Amino acid sequence: MYQPTIITWILIIFGLVTCFPLLFAQLVILKEPEGVKAKDILIGKGEEWRDKTHFKSQYSLAKTDWLIFVPLFFLGIIGIVLNSFWGYLLFAVSGAIQLYINVFLWFFEKEFVYPLQGPLKYYTYYWENFIYWGTASLVYGVFHLSG
Repeated sequence: MYQPTIITWILIIFGLVTCFPLLFAQLVILKEPEGVKAKDILIGKGEEWRDKTHFKSQYSLAKTDWLIFVPLFFLGIIGIVLNSFWGYLLFAVSGAIQLYINVFLWFFEKEFVYPLQGPLKYYTYYWENFIYWGTASLVYGVFHLSG
């Protein structure tokens, strides 16, 4: 029987730890879009949406992540644990999604997020962990698919 390697578990745990807080915040905005709790979690306690586009982009990203990313991510994990071709493929795709959207957000949101959070938070949790995990998961999945 296949036993996932330590690298596999590190990537899975890193992905869960990185994505879980964001996915929780997105559930909050999906449940109560105009709620104070959603604003406090997603943009900062006491902060307001910059404009309708800011709100709509956050709400749309939450819907998209829950419709596309979450199923691919969790099915990918299940497939990897089962050592299935499709699991590595879905895991790589979920990594590519995170890499793409977070490189975009890294540039798109810098003007607003960087001054509020500072360099340490901005270059670690806010975008880098997603970029590191996305890149590592994409490479990991492609490596296993090519072997």
